[in-house]
Amino acid sequence: MEIHDRALRVVQRLLAERGIRTHRHHTISLGLFASRAAEPPSPDKPVSWWTERHPPELAVIGARGGREATVTMGPRSGSYLLSLRDGSDLLAVRSEHPEQVVALIVAARRS
Repeated sequence: MEIHDRALRVVQRLLAERGIRTHRHHTISLGLFASRAAEPPSPDKPVSWWTERHPPELAVIGARGGREATVTMGPRSGSYLLSLRDGSDLLAVRSEHPEQVVALIVAARRS
């Protein structure tokens, strides 16, 4: 996950240089499993829990404050995955080319 975060920071910096606002999101799911509500927890029936980290995402914010695009990283491929507000297909860009992600976002904002 840290590698993905670093890759998204590169795109975030390149977008900031062009005056485009972004926000990186980190999501963690937390689940709790307990015995029935009528039964108080006890040492022989401990409360169990789980956490799950989701890959970070970079939200591109438009002039009116809405989300114009979302950039994530492919879990296995290491490619940037770009989703544009216009609902076009998910675009994959190799991680070696963050400038291409920026160019696609800039082009989408102009249209």
